[in-house]
Amino acid sequence: MNRLRRSFLALLAAALGLSALAACEQAPRRQILVVGSSTVYPFTPAVAERFAQNRPSFHAPIVESTGTGAGMHLFCGGVGARFPDVENASRRIKASELAACRANGVNHVIEVPIGIDGLALIESSTRPTGFNLTLRDVYAALAAEPFGRPQTARTWRDVNPSLPDVPILVYGPPPTSGTRDSFVELMLAKGCETDPAMAALKRSDPDRQTRLCTRIREDGAFVEAGENDNLLIQRVSQNQGTIGVLGYSFMEENLDRVRGVPIGGVAPTAETIRGFTYPGARPLYIYVKGEHIDAVPGLREFLAEFARGWGPGGYLTDRGLIPLPDAMRESAAAIARTLPAMSAAGLH
Repeated sequence: MNRLRRSFLALLAAALGLSALAACEQAPRRQILVVGSSTVYPFTPAVAERFAQNRPSFHAPIVESTGTGAGMHLFCGGVGARFPDVENASRRIKASELAACRANGVNHVIEVPIGIDGLALIESSTRPTGFNLTLRDVYAALAAEPFGRPQTARTWRDVNPSLPDVPILVYGPPPTSGTRDSFVELMLAKGCETDPAMAALKRSDPDRQTRLCTRIREDGAFVEAGENDNLLIQRVSQNQGTIGVLGYSFMEENLDRVRGVPIGGVAPTAETIRGFTYPGARPLYIYVKGEHIDAVPGLREFLAEFARGWGPGGYLTDRGLIPLPDAMRESAAAIARTLPAMSAAGLH
């Protein structure tokens, strides 16, 4: 009898333990959790700091730099306290990522453009080589199979006789980074399509064209530098002839060590990026989980603080964020107020 009673009590304790664990997992989170892009990262802590100063009744947000791709995976993982509320992104969400969100119950995704950044190519400003590249040069140097041929270029002069006779060595972001996606879309693919044959292949065999135009060589000429942009700056600044790929805002903060590489004669500056004349100009985004708006204290107010900082003369511009054109900025402010769910239309 005592043995039966002990067994019953053990089962009861186990059941109560599981119930307590489940309750803990469902407990509301008091702090806003932000993940995502290393490019957007410098801006979000600035907003979080102002938010904490202006609204002391709320907990200070937690902001983690995971890279856009890894952040999307976390953000779209589900609804509840274990999953982030906000995703920083240096590119638009992909159709496949939005589908993953919806498959996991994240049906109310709010897309908010926050400003413009440039995907910049950089070289050392203290040991300059004097690069002036074209999109075709960039593609021909870094593609695994440039224009459908084996990659044989070892120096920039192999790519273009007018370029310096220095080894091709480019530090860039990993595949999990939105900056990597932007680099492929805005520079590699565009450089590939300067060849009429590649443009024609896009119509006749789009899968092969995509492979040829977007796959980066893996023989050591392109080195993945992780999500640490400060380390990338250090490597480029100390090595003449080395090129880096990163967001303009990081370049601007380190002009004593690096400078922008012109593409087609256009250097990355605030003016060329704002006017989208520099090929690497791109919008930056935050994505917000609508299901968490009323569950996580301060999430509405955090979005309102973002909108206060992103305009001309706002404190985010002091950190290198380039304001959106007026019409786009007014639309983004309206989204931050009304919080509509985004549509999948236009996503790739």
